[in-house]
Amino acid sequence: MESSDTGVSREILDELWTLRERFAATRAIWVPGVQMANICRKLGATEEDFESIQTVSETLKTDPTLPFRRSKNGRFVYDFDCKQIRRLSFQPFVLSVEEDFVRYDSGMTRKFDEVEEDLQHNSVLHALFLFQAFMLHGMDHKHRPKLDYDTNKWICTLFHLRTVTQRNILGEPALEGVHSDGVDVTMTTLLGHTNMTDDSAVTFLHTVDEVNGTRWNATNPKNLLGQVQHKDFLDTLILFDHERKHSLSPVWAIDESTPALRDMLIFFTRKPVVKGHPTYPYDSLNDHERMPMKVNMGLVDSEGAVKA
Repeated sequence: MESSDTGVSREILDELWTLRERFAATRAIWVPGVQMANICRKLGATEEDFESIQTVSETLKTDPTLPFRRSKNGRFVYDFDCKQIRRLSFQPFVLSVEEDFVRYDSGMTRKFDEVEEDLQHNSVLHALFLFQAFMLHGMDHKHRPKLDYDTNKWICTLFHLRTVTQRNILGEPALEGVHSDGVDVTMTTLLGHTNMTDDSAVTFLHTVDEVNGTRWNATNPKNLLGQVQHKDFLDTLILFDHERKHSLSPVWAIDESTPALRDMLIFFTRKPVVKGHPTYPYDSLNDHERMPMKVNMGLVDSEGAVKA
């Protein structure tokens, strides 16, 4: 599906540039859901799609390794040469210890169910892609090893996740404890939650000095930079992943006789890898043959730079 390139208003550009400048200064910003919804509307999201994206998590079924999670993923490219966002071919997923991810399945090649057209053609998702692309393009940040920083493309692996707490199973959005996600920029957006306590799923931001794998409640207070909590629809956190680590508290149920649910979109975005990176065999830039998608980037000028 291709969106029309209608351009963007001065109003939305001013708002995005204000957020971008704050992101550059603080390296992690929180965008409340009400503000993000307004941004998405200005970037083309429709009211019908706002409704449908809040129920799309009902299609999630299984996860390759975590019994308390339901998941799908999909790979997309922010291509600033041709000013497009496109769906890429399916590939397995690997996240390793050397990328600051310490868990029993670190380094394991995992195959997730694929994000399908009910989500990938949603205009709210397109707006979120455009928002992240605007925030990251051309920004100075700490580089990860074995990524190709000479290319004008970014790969976004989108995870659509539901964390479930029910009898005898505690849902933990970050079972791995303190970690980073092995990418350049991580963005997390809430779609909804059910039967979740007020102290559930708090995100803690840490300096890079915090020890990987440390439980959320056992970290060194000297390394704590702040905390946020996704509570409202479209609450969004975006951070430079190689400059911050993070951890999360579990999802606890208000009524323990009923499952507690937390539905998220996670955007893992980085430059393409080079030979020697654990993900190198799984980093194709080929378009998806069965479920193509193309969104034009009206936020980019004729030279591939974000509009001023």
